[in-house]
Amino acid sequence: MSTPHISAQPGDFAPTVLMPGDPLRAQFIAENYLTNPKQVNAVRGMLGYTGTYKGAPVSVMGSGMGMPSMGIYAHELYHHFGVENIVRVGTAGSIRKDLQLGDVLAAQAVCVESNFAANYDLPGTFSPIADFGLLQKAAQSAETLGVPLTVGNLLSSDFFYVDNPGKLEHWLKMGVLAVEMEAAALYLTAARAGKAALCICSVSDLIFARVSLPADERRTAFTRMMEVALGML
Repeated sequence: MSTPHISAQPGDFAPTVLMPGDPLRAQFIAENYLTNPKQVNAVRGMLGYTGTYKGAPVSVMGSGMGMPSMGIYAHELYHHFGVENIVRVGTAGSIRKDLQLGDVLAAQAVCVESNFAANYDLPGTFSPIADFGLLQKAAQSAETLGVPLTVGNLLSSDFFYVDNPGKLEHWLKMGVLAVEMEAAALYLTAARAGKAALCICSVSDLIFARVSLPADERRTAFTRMMEVALGML
């Protein structure tokens, strides 16, 4: 049952899918954490794998960058391949100044700089929130592993290169932890499908300090975040 963006058969995906933005990070997770990983998708280079972690079935596949890309893959996984849970395992740029590179965040809710929700023709403003069961499992996993987990509100934006970075100060005043580009689309798509979603991120950039991890470290350095997500299984 292939879709325009995923060439796979029923049963190829596990009920839970971990979704980094970068397909090469999906490959890294599969090769380093999963037992007997099988590649189940490579359409447009968006690599997807299914295997087991400590006996539990799990899939991992890239989502691409931005809310439109996340919306496509999440919709197809939820509606065509029987996926019940998607956990975004991504990166975020911190705007809260006490956070450091590599800190692990969980998005209890997401603010939105995007028109993605207009697709649902809602008569008001929808608040994209995480599935509480998944969030609870993430908190328990982090506690078991001894990984500090900061839970709060993230900002999903359509913009990586912001013309006026100072506007992020307004989000900071509202307690927003960090900015990323996919979580709101995932939460909205999950809500519409009646499925579950959670976003866990590692801090890859300190926006106001203008400090960033290089591309190769973004792919391989976020072991604590990955282990928290896998521990949820």
